[in-house]
Amino acid sequence: MSKFSKKYLFLILILILVNILGLWLFFRLDLTSDNRYSISKPTKNLLKSLDDQIVIKVYLEGEELNGSFERLKRAVEETLGEFKNFGGKNIDYQFINPNKGTDEERKANFEKLLQKGMQPTNIVETRNGKRSENLIFPYATVWYQNKEVTVLLLKANQAENAQNKLNQSYENIEYELASAIQKLTNKQKKKIGLLSEFTQLQPVNFAGLITSLQEYYDLFIVDAKTSPNFSGLDALIIPKPDKPVDDSTKFKLDQYLMSGGKLLFFVDGLKVDSIGLEGTFAQPLNVNLDDMLFKYGVRINKNIVKDGLNAAVIPMVVGNMGDKPNIQFMPYRYFPLINNYGKSLITKNIDMVYTRFTANIDTVNAKDGLKKIPLLLTSPYTKILNAPALITFNEARTDTDEKEYNSGVKVISYLIEGKFKSLYQNQFTQKVLTESPETKILVCSDGDLIVNEIDKKTGNPFPLGFDKYSQHQYGNQDFVINALNYLTDENGLITSKTKSIGLRPLDQLKVKNERVMWQSINIAAPLVLLGILGLLRFYWLKKTYG
Repeated sequence: MSKFSKKYLFLILILILVNILGLWLFFRLDLTSDNRYSISKPTKNLLKSLDDQIVIKVYLEGEELNGSFERLKRAVEETLGEFKNFGGKNIDYQFINPNKGTDEERKANFEKLLQKGMQPTNIVETRNGKRSENLIFPYATVWYQNKEVTVLLLKANQAENAQNKLNQSYENIEYELASAIQKLTNKQKKKIGLLSEFTQLQPVNFAGLITSLQEYYDLFIVDAKTSPNFSGLDALIIPKPDKPVDDSTKFKLDQYLMSGGKLLFFVDGLKVDSIGLEGTFAQPLNVNLDDMLFKYGVRINKNIVKDGLNAAVIPMVVGNMGDKPNIQFMPYRYFPLINNYGKSLITKNIDMVYTRFTANIDTVNAKDGLKKIPLLLTSPYTKILNAPALITFNEARTDTDEKEYNSGVKVISYLIEGKFKSLYQNQFTQKVLTESPETKILVCSDGDLIVNEIDKKTGNPFPLGFDKYSQHQYGNQDFVINALNYLTDENGLITSKTKSIGLRPLDQLKVKNERVMWQSINIAAPLVLLGILGLLRFYWLKKTYG
């Protein structure tokens, strides 16, 4: 056997050995700078622990997808491929095109998806001077043991441009799909308490919050008077108190935190009663929590922040049109739309947050060793009204005067982490916990952030964060759920939100002017290169074996 034949035989044996090892050993290397083809360790653990099959149906499919949505679809497919690698036979997925078939079949498909709560997205494009419109459904359904969850794949900050929204959706895919699987398969849910006895609002005003929480957690309505303590809860929410928290309950809250518990405060700075035609004066609100929050590192100010740049709208009569009033939607600066976020997994890629009559928060005790992370921030164009503040609807008629809105960016929510000192460390002779282990609290100066509105016609509650005038559901629900996920399990699925995919946009002018040249290069270059390699191989063989 010649030396050349031995080399080829040795190479074939190595290839056979590698293939045999590949049947037993599995590994993948993600060489991208942003780890776009990797999934987080908590997601891997979730998939490996599945005890029954998960079926995922993706409706982001069709022949008319443009480049951006095709990229989103490809990202979903790549993520599900990774899910399959770690979930094995317990992960099954398929892509379904709802536009396929006859007109009657398409209509039936659309009605079926609409019944599941899916709203189509209309893609409007102009190609070669021709305008086209196509309906797509950027959704998926996740099935497990006869239970189903609908997942919105196009989920991002709606204030961003189309390209950024798609990129944020790209980054959210793993978290959204993994969260849906966890929601269906979780048999040991975290326990969340709702301390609602210090608010005059009715349960229907928190229906959106309660419904959202029950999808992910075991929720308990806590009665502070009958509860000796709050142990056993993974987190406790204090929702929009409008009457003083008694000292006994306050002591229980403090000792719960000192034992490592997690607290979420949604507390107003001023009390705003119903607003009449002449307006009303907002007064300071005392709920007996100021000293506690001050001890924990923040102060909710007795004021109201008006945002001159981002605000929700209300209907106003601006004149008459014939014999009928002319009603238009005008921005109401007392209802800031928060679109400025701190660097946190809690707020990454969420939609704007809808607030009403919010105060601002200052940090105090800079040397307390606590880490204070701003989460929700206003725009730079703000105006502060201190108590007593006159609130009127007619303010919506006026234009924003940039000179008046010069108070700068204001923070309305903080995440505070570290070892907290007890409010009662020097006040009791009996033994109390004076310092907490490493733990976290969230403080928000708008109680209305977790309150839903009521449909006056039907009496039914709107979803949390839903604005009846703009018909848009803002990111309030995602903010609360993300906050609870982070507070109760910071190393859980929420870590998948650390993925950041960089945008690499094409130069659209060059695309337009140099399209033919680059198409020709892409077609011809591989053929030319293949021809050159063929010629080089031919001359090498001729020279070697002449």
